[in-house]
Amino acid sequence: MQIVGKTNIDFFAKRKIAWLFSGIMAIIGIVSLVWIIVGQADLSIDFAGGTLVQGAFEQAIDVADLRSALAADGYADASIQAVLGGTVPNTFNIKVKTAGSGGAEDQSVAEQLLAAIKKEFPNNAFKMDSVQEVGPTVGQELQTQAQKAVLIALIGILIYIWIRFDFRFSVAATICTFHDVLVVLGFMFILHREISLLVVSALLTLAGYSLTDTVVVFDRIRENLKQFRKRGDFVGAVNGAINDMLSRTIVTSFTTFLAVLVVLFLCGAVVRDFALALSFGVLIGTYSSIFVAAPIIVEWENRSPKRFAATSK
Repeated sequence: MQIVGKTNIDFFAKRKIAWLFSGIMAIIGIVSLVWIIVGQADLSIDFAGGTLVQGAFEQAIDVADLRSALAADGYADASIQAVLGGTVPNTFNIKVKTAGSGGAEDQSVAEQLLAAIKKEFPNNAFKMDSVQEVGPTVGQELQTQAQKAVLIALIGILIYIWIRFDFRFSVAATICTFHDVLVVLGFMFILHREISLLVVSALLTLAGYSLTDTVVVFDRIRENLKQFRKRGDFVGAVNGAINDMLSRTIVTSFTTFLAVLVVLFLCGAVVRDFALALSFGVLIGTYSSIFVAAPIIVEWENRSPKRFAATSK
């Protein structure tokens, strides 16, 4: 399928601007990672521990009124989210990030929340649908396991990259993969989205998707290097490879993006953050393969020629 015809776009003319943008976003990602590690980010109860109550009111109610009522009963730090697009109207998620070690003590938190709601809204019954409880010890264990899962996955990806490509390509692909994960993490942090197990799953999925896109571009670059070797035009070989793959990249990214948008808008609040991270990740992964990974190789070759006696700057 051919979306665009043969192109001859100079993707490296504005690479310094692209690097500036990527650098700023990566720094935000690093800052958000530090905040997550020290426990200052908006962590889900999976990681922070706490109690999550989901239920529906019989009558419509404003989120601000519900928040004020719970604050008056000692739950000023409660996180309240209206569940939109569900089958039951007036449904809310109420989360309190303070919990005991489990069992009856945690259950009392849910009971206290229900009692406070009944007290503040006696004429608007609240029907509880589910309760999720995670003690702080379990939350800390899940956080440690999630960090190990991310680390193991990235190590596995790096091993594959270093086997598949030569040193310079491997370094560029490695930087690109970390770049994409950090940028999406920073994006979720800026939007004040909750960092949950689903978001971690989205980051791992993104790492694999980004790597696949980068590998396809790099394979095409290696093919072009054989054709351009006699001309000694490294920049032309890389730029030509990206132009050759542009239609394929657009089709792949666009169809993937559409699929993720369906999940984002039609599959409910439970997977919304997962889909949000992936939708932005698809865009960043496509961008980074062209404006991060490939320009790193070009800049490296310009500064330290390896494949040709002469290169075009």
